[in-house]
Amino acid sequence: MVVKTRFAPSPTGYLHVGGARTALYCWLHAKAKKGKFVLRIEDTDLERSTPEAVQAILDGMNWLGLDFDEGPFYQTHRFDRYKEVIQQLVEAGNAYACFCSRERLDELRETQMQNKQKPRYDGKCRHLTADQIDLSQPHVIRFKNPQEGKVDFRDFVKGDVVFANEELDDLIIARTDGSPTYNFTVVVDDKDMEITHVLRGDDHLNNTPRQINIFDALGHKSPEYGHVPMILGDDGKKLSKRHGAVSVMQYRDDGYLPQAVLNYLVRLGWSHGDQEIFSIEEMIELFDINGLNKAPSAFNTQKLNWLNQHYMKTMKVDDLMPHLQWHLEQAELSLDNGPAVKDLIPEFAERVQTLKELVEVIKPYYQDFDDFEPNAAKKHLRGVAAEPLQLVKAKLAALADWQAEAIHNAIQQTADELEIGMGKVGMPLRVAVTGTGMSPSLDITLLWVGKDRALKRIDKALEFIEKRLTQDN
Repeated sequence: MVVKTRFAPSPTGYLHVGGARTALYCWLHAKAKKGKFVLRIEDTDLERSTPEAVQAILDGMNWLGLDFDEGPFYQTHRFDRYKEVIQQLVEAGNAYACFCSRERLDELRETQMQNKQKPRYDGKCRHLTADQIDLSQPHVIRFKNPQEGKVDFRDFVKGDVVFANEELDDLIIARTDGSPTYNFTVVVDDKDMEITHVLRGDDHLNNTPRQINIFDALGHKSPEYGHVPMILGDDGKKLSKRHGAVSVMQYRDDGYLPQAVLNYLVRLGWSHGDQEIFSIEEMIELFDINGLNKAPSAFNTQKLNWLNQHYMKTMKVDDLMPHLQWHLEQAELSLDNGPAVKDLIPEFAERVQTLKELVEVIKPYYQDFDDFEPNAAKKHLRGVAAEPLQLVKAKLAALADWQAEAIHNAIQQTADELEIGMGKVGMPLRVAVTGTGMSPSLDITLLWVGKDRALKRIDKALEFIEKRLTQDN
């Protein structure tokens, strides 16, 4: 038997963290078993489904690298197939037309709730005779759910699960306009696509016994099921935008690497000992759906940041560059007038956590900045810094060979002549040439900034100090 899993999102919004984790687990199981991974777009909610949401799902899957072997299949393209199966169920006596009005159903529900009963359809139309059925009248089609017995299955996350059939009502499988409903289309699709394993959120757990009963009515074995717990925020509450429940593509926009996001997601509900870092190859080799956690996992942005920095520091520069290039383009940062960006990455990956932050800290090496960082300027561009900056500027201007060693000697000579610590020269100089108080060693920093640009920025810093002294007086 070929293992086949599927990811079947509804295109009513973006691909979020929970959906991406489900897709990853399904993808990993298929890869681990040398099976197939299917992408299905469940777009039967015509009012809420949008082309933009479909594209957001495809973009998210592509960015994460979760390639699918079959699909994408769209349920709206399969309406004729659903009608065919509905007719089969009706002819076999496993489905029936229901003519109950919305008013009657609302009244029935209200009465049941007042009596503290579980709201469910009472089967009024279940046993209508042929003389009582007029299909020219508005009606829905309901599945004739078994009224006795139970549905039991082995959930590979939750263990043994049992539902009594008497708790399940005759669900609608075709609306008044003839359009099919979710629980029915899922069964037809999983049957036709030969899905062997269904892994999804535990909010679908109550749908599973209904779907298994439809499979039974169609004479087809149901897939194996697993229902993963929801993801919580780090405060234990339901995941929301403030916790990180945003579009997967927002993580790209915020400067995260897909490798880091996948590594983070795989650990949100699965583990292999104490191992934290997993390559894609290791995930495929080690992943086991029977090892998924039963308890909810908490989203932790700090952990994601740590992982992202790890990948930025350890990835080959050539592998990192395509991802960084996107952010350079968004920032409209040209690399034509400056050092090779590949030289900067190893120095700065230790100091930042995202690609977006990386772009910000390398900007001074390619384009001039408008203002000095306020805190750094307040602390280091003071009156006492004027003399060291003037002297070091003169020494730097005199250099015929703009190399790291010569730059270092000029800074050291300045400190020696003024009989001050290197920090009293270095920090004002660093703020002057980069605009901030953070950079690699000054000899490398000035080498990358370039001689002409460095001298102009020192002049700008001296003007800033003079203006500040004038204001203070």
